Amino acid sequence: MTAAGDTQRRQRADARRNIAAILDAALACLSRDPDASIGDIARTAGVGRVTLYGHFPTRAELVDAVFARTLAEADETLNTVDLTGDPRAALARLVASSWQIVNRHRALLQAAQRTIGSGRIREQHEIPHQRVQALIKRGRREGVFRTDLPTTWLMAAFHNVLHGAADEIAAGRLNEKAAGRTIVATLLAAFTAPGQLVQQVPL
Repeated sequence: MTAAGDTQRRQRADARRNIAAILDAALACLSRDPDASIGDIARTAGVGRVTLYGHFPTRAELVDAVFARTLAEADETLNTVDLTGDPRAALARLVASSWQIVNRHRALLQAAQRTIGSGRIREQHEIPHQRVQALIKRGRREGVFRTDLPTTWLMAAFHNVLHGAADEIAAGRLNEKAAGRTIVATLLAAFTAPGQLVQQVPL
């Protein structure tokens, strides 16, 4: 192997380490402050601004990258959730994992909303949306979830309740330990067809 080849490999390895450090730092900084600056992120990552800009030419590109990575990691977690069986119990299991992710990354979402825009956020949420949509549609087919309202509206209710719970926790109006039960109870009441008994399920 030539010296030039060794140098290129070291440079690529250094670049990968720098990118990982920058993304880790961006997540940490933006989770504390959605308006964290490039300078704050570079210092936390232990790299210079020139190095950071070499990988992410704009703050928007950095926010987009860390948001995409965070969603991909969340998707890996949610892929392990058992969504078979009673749709109500499956909903409770999905909420148990989802709400904590939403709560943990609330400030990062705010940074994304301020930086990359709603269209890009919707695009990156496509896979999580498909997961919720499939569960709601199955619940409707099996006569468990209401069919008098559009599936898209029930999906919006799911996401809005989760994000609303995160806001309430941050404001000190919702006890974090009670959040999962509160979200599930709210969604089951919203999803149950009129005239049917709302059946609570354990978390």
